[in-house]
Amino acid sequence: MSNKIAVLPGDGIGTEIVDQAVKVLKALGTPFEMEFADVGGVAYANHGHPLPESTLKLAREADAVLFGAVGDFKYDKLERHLRPEQAILGLRKALGLFANLRPAKCFAQLTGASTLRPEVIAGLDILIVRELTGDIYFGTPRGRRTAVDGHFPGTPEAFDTMRYSVPEVERIARVAFEAARKRNNKVTSVDKANVLETSQLWRDVVTRIGREEYPDVTLEHMYVDNAAMQLVRAPKALDVVLTGNIFGDILSDEASMLTGSIGMLASASMNDKKQGLFEPSHGSAPDIAGKNIANPLATILSAAMMLRYSFDMNEEADAIEKAVEKVLAAGIRTGDIMSEGCRKVSCSEMGDAVVAAL
Repeated sequence: MSNKIAVLPGDGIGTEIVDQAVKVLKALGTPFEMEFADVGGVAYANHGHPLPESTLKLAREADAVLFGAVGDFKYDKLERHLRPEQAILGLRKALGLFANLRPAKCFAQLTGASTLRPEVIAGLDILIVRELTGDIYFGTPRGRRTAVDGHFPGTPEAFDTMRYSVPEVERIARVAFEAARKRNNKVTSVDKANVLETSQLWRDVVTRIGREEYPDVTLEHMYVDNAAMQLVRAPKALDVVLTGNIFGDILSDEASMLTGSIGMLASASMNDKKQGLFEPSHGSAPDIAGKNIANPLATILSAAMMLRYSFDMNEEADAIEKAVEKVLAAGIRTGDIMSEGCRKVSCSEMGDAVVAAL
């Protein structure tokens, strides 16, 4: 491996938080080759497209992509295919990033930052495995038309298509079952099989894969509305949560708040070649961009996931994660996770603190 990282900071706070992750990676002393490129709104401003060919070429050639965030209110009136958010969808599709891994771990030092009672949240450590390249976000046909039926025929309507094929469900199910074997041998598959044909297919395939290939792993099924409730009622009863694209998008953001802040939630999107895109689960937060107050820990923890999953550098990944725990134990906090008796720091100061802990 060349240890080549495509660094795509993006918009809003993306530059600030990625700078801190890069700082931490450099502190390890590992000879990574890092190449930066525009993506999102800044790419549209500089190149006329949110995902320029040069950026896509770099991402394809790299062993991993370290991604910040994209999006800015000033681009909301652009045609949809030119909006900053299309860049991340384009990267997922072009690189075949079908598996999204989102750990939701409540650090002991942040138990008080969660909106749930400490006894509900203490020791939380779940992994959401989200299918990333199918479902309603990518399904066709989609578009706008004049309704020919329904309650209001003759009026304008919009439509999207939820769809999954058997091989799509099989491969993401295997990712979840393999992850469960390394954890607590339990998978909770989330769907809406009581209403959706797509979900019934999902449930049938996941059940078969579990029975035939992973009989040692306990499998349970849960409707998505119940799963949303269980995440706040008894989240520690879950371990590996397997679900589709749109349900996973919503549930993983809900899970992030259990940890105290979405600023703590890392994310990895992988293809079948161990090439991955690693990003914080939060957005670009243009309202606080340039103020040096964003929490960079999700991005730093995403960099740790990059080392673990794309480079097999488990010791280095452990070192970063332990450094984050040490910083939190020292009472160092950005504003989103601030609590009484702690020391409030800026985005860059938090990055410096993690480097010092390393």
